Amino acid sequence: MAVRHKLIRKPPDAVWDVLSDSSGYERWVVGPSGSEPAKGRWPQVGSSLAYTVRIGPCTLRNETFVRRCEPPRILELEVDSGRLGTARVAFEVRPWGEDTLLVVDEHPLRGAGAALHNVAADAVLQLRHRAMLDRLARCCENGEG
Repeated sequence: MAVRHKLIRKPPDAVWDVLSDSSGYERWVVGPSGSEPAKGRWPQVGSSLAYTVRIGPCTLRNETFVRRCEPPRILELEVDSGRLGTARVAFEVRPWGEDTLLVVDEHPLRGAGAALHNVAADAVLQLRHRAMLDRLARCCENGEG
């Protein structure tokens, strides 16, 4: 399980605005090169975003589903990466003085990612989360929500 946090110099509502903006997903999530609403109204439970991920010459189409949403504090997603499996990604938005402590917790649920999960995979997730949280903080602090 990979858990990481980031102090964002904006109030929780500003952070929630970015998390709940389906049009900005590819600006802060590491991997997608484009995204679009697929089902429902983001971030309502059951809604989803479809997106593409390019890895070398390959282009993958993935979908992320909202499994739990308690605005403006909790957003839990299930990322479906096809044959690679699914993963749970949970965001917790915590007030921290006038700022926000954002906690992300990710772990595989099903498929190859779950079967092959190990400490090395968590180390890679930590690097990915560091980049993702830095991007998300920039979006929040620059008012891109």
